[in-house]
Formats: sequence, C-alpha cells, structure tokens
Amino acid sequence: MNQVADACGLSKAALYHYFRDKYALLTHIAESHVQVLLAVTREVESQYPDAQQRLPALIERFVLEYADAQDAHRVLTEDVRFLDPVDRDRILSIEREVVAHFARAVAAVRPELAQSALDKPLAMLLFGMINWLFTWFKPGRPLDYSALAPLVADLFLNGIGGLHVTPDALQGDRIHVA
Repeated sequence: MNQVADACGLSKAALYHYFRDKYALLTHIAESHVQVLLAVTREVESQYPDAQQRLPALIERFVLEYADAQDAHRVLTEDVRFLDPVDRDRILSIEREVVAHFARAVAAVRPELAQSALDKPLAMLLFGMINWLFTWFKPGRPLDYSALAPLVADLFLNGIGGLHVTPDALQGDRIHVA
C-alpha cells in the first residue's frame, strides 16, 4: 500500500480512507475496468444500430479504451484469479456479458456464424488481438492507438488480404485506412 500511495501521490492514510486493504483495491480496479468496458459496448450499440458499422466501432473503441487502461486491464486479465470466488465470479460475469455483446455483434454481421456456433469463438479471437496490444505495441509515429484501431477492425473484418491501406498510408504522422 505504501507503493500504491506513493504512485498516486497520496499519503498511506488517505489511500486507506478509500480502500481498506490491497484486496479491496484490486477488486475495485478489476470491477471498475470491466464496468467501463460494458458501458462502452452499450454506448456503441446505441450509437450504431447498423451491424456493419457497430462491430468496427466496437473494435476501435476497445483498442482506444485499452490504450489508456493498460494497468487496469492487466489486473483484469492477470490478477482476478486471486480474488475470492464471489468477487471473481461477479467480475467474470460482467466480462462474459462484454464478450456476449461482441459475439452478438459478430453474428449480426455474419448470421451464419451464430448458427455454426462460431460467433463466440471469433469474438474471443478478436479479444486475443486486442487484449495483448499493450504487451508489445509502443505507440509512436506514424502508428499510434488511433491509427492502429481501424487497422485492427479492418484486419478482423477483412483479413490480411482485404486490409484496405491507402497507397499514401505512411504519409505524415498517421496511417490512413481506406
């Protein structure tokens, strides 16, 4: 807790005012992060009723959301297993709801995938692409998160052969996706 307080620029007493211990802090980080992700899915669904626009928008928003939430995302992906079963199950239930939103978005674009029970596995493959960006991606010029987000969506939706990068893709400070 001393290190957390130092990193936050708080006294240890101030940190304990908000969190009784490290466990409460861990639970809060994981749960608030997954709640934000659920809110993003709901927001995108309300903004994009058309399935062809919704799935790329979901992908792009998640890439951008993860860009600023790497530490919280690491807690969610790596540390939830240390929680008590009740807390872990509550958080993982919300996470499963987020995955279900993505699976429905995949199925809305390609209904036959749901009929073949491929919508959820494909959603999980997509999360495999998005979830681990922070482990290897170092944003800079010309590729930052805002330029990478449409590439991830385009790659998932069209494959490498259908990736639509314009001829002047590396011109300037950003990559341009057609």
